[in-house]
Amino acid sequence: MLSLSKTTGYAIQAMSHLEESGGQAATLRSIASRARVPYPYLARRMPDLVAAGLVRSVRGKHGGVLLARSPATITLLEISEAVEVRQWLDRCLLGLTACSDERACPAHAFWKEARQQIESALRKTTLADVIAHDRALL
Repeated sequence: MLSLSKTTGYAIQAMSHLEESGGQAATLRSIASRARVPYPYLARRMPDLVAAGLVRSVRGKHGGVLLARSPATITLLEISEAVEVRQWLDRCLLGLTACSDERACPAHAFWKEARQQIESALRKTTLADVIAHDRALL
């Protein structure tokens, strides 16, 4: 079954745990531990989230990272695009490099429609939705 990449999943998990810091900067190590995300992986992707304006970096003794905006205004599509640069949405389902609207593969019409539905769902789903879901499971 299709799913978002591990990179996007880790980014969403890490960002959902930033809210637990109560507006205080959290270290990458503490976020990685709480979110169960490998620290080296998180350290490589955090600059992408900062560059996208989703996370803010704070320097100093009590430094770390925190959400740059309210979780209700951060969509899963924004997070995915920050760490994946739309790679998964722009590929042919069958992996064919020559696939396009003009030279459609056998799965092209299906995948084009499915991509639009996935993109729409990710655009509508916010980080606040993920946080609320996680809290409901506790």
